[in-house]
Amino acid sequence: MPSAPRLPWGLALPLFAAFASVPFVLPLTLPLLLRASTASSTSATRQALSLHRLGWLPSRLPRVPSPRPPSAPPPAPIQTSSPSPPLPSPPPPETATAADGETGGSEAERCDVYDGEWVRDEEARPLYAPGTCPYVDEAYACAANGRPDSGYTRWRWAPRHCRLPRFNATDFLARLRGKRLMLVGDSMNRNQFESMLCILREALPDKTRMFETHGYRITKGRGYFVFKFVDYDCTVEFVRSHFLVREGVRFNRLGNSNPILQIDRIDKTAGRWKKADVLVFNTGHWWTHGKTARGNNYYKEGDNLYPHFDSTEAYRRALQTWARWVDKNMDPARSVVFYRGYSSAHFRGGDWDSGGSCHGETEPTFKGAIVGSYPLKMRIAAEVVGGMRFPVRLLNVTRLTNFRKDGHPSVYGKPHGRVSKRKQDCSHWCLPGVPDAWNELIYASLVLEPNPSSWKQR
Repeated sequence: MPSAPRLPWGLALPLFAAFASVPFVLPLTLPLLLRASTASSTSATRQALSLHRLGWLPSRLPRVPSPRPPSAPPPAPIQTSSPSPPLPSPPPPETATAADGETGGSEAERCDVYDGEWVRDEEARPLYAPGTCPYVDEAYACAANGRPDSGYTRWRWAPRHCRLPRFNATDFLARLRGKRLMLVGDSMNRNQFESMLCILREALPDKTRMFETHGYRITKGRGYFVFKFVDYDCTVEFVRSHFLVREGVRFNRLGNSNPILQIDRIDKTAGRWKKADVLVFNTGHWWTHGKTARGNNYYKEGDNLYPHFDSTEAYRRALQTWARWVDKNMDPARSVVFYRGYSSAHFRGGDWDSGGSCHGETEPTFKGAIVGSYPLKMRIAAEVVGGMRFPVRLLNVTRLTNFRKDGHPSVYGKPHGRVSKRKQDCSHWCLPGVPDAWNELIYASLVLEPNPSSWKQR
């Protein structure tokens, strides 16, 4: 009986290599392919993710551990795309974005800390008693000025789907040890600065271990303060800059001076900003009224003084100037930078200079158009921050301030009886009050997010 024909060696070797490569070579090369795909996706979305640095925080809710995988899992299917799709940049502010995809086989629970509500907290709020902090200037000292109700001090911001870490002023100071925290902006940032001083002061057994280094008393007329916390070798500072870009003057043919705003030049105080370890910027309210809103012979770029220029576009270009400065001058390995968003005002029947009122408001509002409103300037800020190389943390307080029509000084910006009811303050905030929550969010960010590599690990 004739023997079966034998397969030539020249053909047997390629066929054997082809069959062997599928079960053995593919598992070896697949991780390399996926790693390259993931790296490409991460690089493409780095700028987009920087927008969410504070908007997305790990959940503090208890988690159920994932079951252990079987000892002999089936072969993994071939993936042709990145395991986690990139986040949109920037997302619509009203829309909650899905949580990040799985990383390393476990799902990272995350939530939007600005999707939440104010809850009454009689035990833990306020963080300091009204009238006890000497650093609240007269304009925000509502209780001392005769405001009879105190309910506005009893509210705490609570995200819907996660828990913020409990505020700890001692731990906050420990994280600032040897560092400079600087707030740069307009009077709204001075409002927040005074809140920061008061909540950190509560951690000091000896209150004299905190002082203003120049001996200055806080007033609206002065634009630079440095407070030293001796036991922690740190400072909390305020630098006034209404627009973050340079204010100036021009002289007409008659020799009269007129103010201008150079939207392509950074503010002259920027030399101080460089030295800070934590920066909190803001600008907004000065863009909405007077010469800034009208834009007539006011905005300047280079040598060009515009006869008329739109204030919203000027705001965008000013923020772009600020963003370029941060990208060029700040080092993410050494500093943390926040941009605090627009804080809502609550005038009824007019504006700040035309009879607008918020007097008599004693509770937050939980419905109505104001709750869901989101100003164009915040969309612009989100867009600019999302396009930066530096990972700025957007402190998006607009939504949480929408609710708080009860938190303004109204007629209590001066001792009772000295404020005209036709010129109430429905923009700034009583202290203790709403700005304390902004500073709690800064603390949460420093606790939960990766901090600069040069900071010592605690």
